[in-house]
Amino acid sequence: MSEPTSTPVADPGAKRKPALLAVTAITLAAAVLYGGWWLLTQRHHESTDNAYVQGQVVQITPQVAGTVLAVLADDTDLVKAGQPLVRLDAADARLALARAEAQLAQTVREVRTVYANDATYAANVRLREAEVARAEAEARRAADDLERRRPLLASGAVGGEELQHAETTLASAKSALAAARSALAAAQEQATSNRALTDGTTPEHHPNVERAAAAVREAWLALQRTELPAPIAGQVARRSVQVGQRVAPGTPLMSVVPLEQVWVEANFKEGQLRDMRIGQPVRLSADLYGSRVEYEGRVVGVGAGTGAAFALLPAQNATGNWIKVVQRVPVRIELDARQLAEHPLRVGLSMQASVDTADTHGEPVLAAVTRPTNRTAVFDAAGEAAERRVHEIIARNLGRPAKG
Repeated sequence: MSEPTSTPVADPGAKRKPALLAVTAITLAAAVLYGGWWLLTQRHHESTDNAYVQGQVVQITPQVAGTVLAVLADDTDLVKAGQPLVRLDAADARLALARAEAQLAQTVREVRTVYANDATYAANVRLREAEVARAEAEARRAADDLERRRPLLASGAVGGEELQHAETTLASAKSALAAARSALAAAQEQATSNRALTDGTTPEHHPNVERAAAAVREAWLALQRTELPAPIAGQVARRSVQVGQRVAPGTPLMSVVPLEQVWVEANFKEGQLRDMRIGQPVRLSADLYGSRVEYEGRVVGVGAGTGAAFALLPAQNATGNWIKVVQRVPVRIELDARQLAEHPLRVGLSMQASVDTADTHGEPVLAAVTRPTNRTAVFDAAGEAAERRVHEIIARNLGRPAKG
């Protein structure tokens, strides 16, 4: 009887060992590669997906009260700077302007008369001076005549009646001289009073004319302000005004958003700001376009405080159950204008931002940065037109050609 033969069984651990070694080697290699990649490229990057597009929201508000006659732009409309958006009833403003212009014309003519009276009163003074001189000569002649006749009375060469007549003539001459001197004093006083109204001024800059001109400027501006233009170019948003609505100064009617001037506000954790500097490059992408569109930007500043500091209900940390919460600080990122024109963004869109912090030679983001302020020249034209209108009225009523 033969003995049964046994077949050797392979050790399962011996087969798994090479596989585990291979997996371990691959994992270590991947970790080394990732570590090298992170050290070389990502060590100097700070990223966040807590970033949103921000922009100016320019409110359109009336400067004068009135009733809305026309709404000339609606939500989503693109408007140019200076384009009319809302028109108010201007009937009352036109009447006020007409009254102010008439008052200015009347005032200029009155002042013109005052200046013309200067020459008239000066001529009157010269006339009165001549009359005084003539009266003085008559008085001297009468006095001399009386003195010649008195010695002749004793010899009988001159009668008493003739001497009395000479005395009467002298008295009349003295009275005429006194009257002439009084008339001269009155003329001088009148000339002085009139000169006080004109000294140191010209008809164009006389206080009365300036006051009336200011009323014309005010009325002109009130009329121009019945039409509300767009201060800047952009897209209309949040229109709330309706035709027929009675509006007061400062009432929000709509907004204009200049989409070519938007920026990104990225909220980084406070620990991520350590190596950030003004001017550092930023790579951004928008959820709207996905990763296929990448924007280039640069850091231009940081907010004055964390989001929690400016919340309507600030956190109360002076409590017994305090829990530390990592704060986020808004960092302002400027976008490339060319890329923004090719791929427009809208206010409020979500973004991802990655700041390259390798170059630390710039100003820290916590340093104060001054940028040029925004301004509009849309409203300057109204003031210039008011000045031209005032000068035209003054020149016309002074009898002079208006200056261009």
